[in-house]
Amino acid sequence: MNRPDTPPGPPVAAPPLPEGPAAARRRWLLAGVAAAAAAAGAGVAAWRWRPVPVADEAVARLWAARFDTPDGQVLDMASFRGRPLIVNFWATWCPPCVEEMPLLDRFYRENAASGWRVVGLAIDQPSAVKQFISRTMITFPIGLAGLDGTELGKALGNSAGGLPFTVVLGTDGGVRQRKMGQVKPEDLANWKAASGA
Repeated sequence: MNRPDTPPGPPVAAPPLPEGPAAARRRWLLAGVAAAAAAAGAGVAAWRWRPVPVADEAVARLWAARFDTPDGQVLDMASFRGRPLIVNFWATWCPPCVEEMPLLDRFYRENAASGWRVVGLAIDQPSAVKQFISRTMITFPIGLAGLDGTELGKALGNSAGGLPFTVVLGTDGGVRQRKMGQVKPEDLANWKAASGA
């Protein structure tokens, strides 16, 4: 018996209840429902983020586009035609975009001699892009695309307008690959191998 001036002892846990067949079935049922919900969610996400077909007019619009650069020059997309090209739509406020930038830059530096080019189209405020570029020392060209870039991305198949979104174009100027989400090393390796460059 505890006296009023004696602190109570630690709480005693109740012994676990024996698990019967009904409890095991309930646990399996809940696990099945959770797995089905996760699969359905992944299916909806994959459907929502799937690139849609690209119209010829959208590709022509890309090649005709011109964007200001952070250093005050003009980025003329037509100047990249005839070479394999990766166009990456990104923003400084997008964590996966920022994470993939060093990978894209390394690919650009390592493959420029074989003709590959990389262009980043920033869907962002010019001041934020300038600050980001000054800190990261990205070497591939960046265009300040703003809201026009969002519309161009949608025309190229990014119907949801999500970022990052990457388009790979062949030497003939046509779209070869598109990816919604962060670029991985294996993506770059596959795109390079498929291009033959």
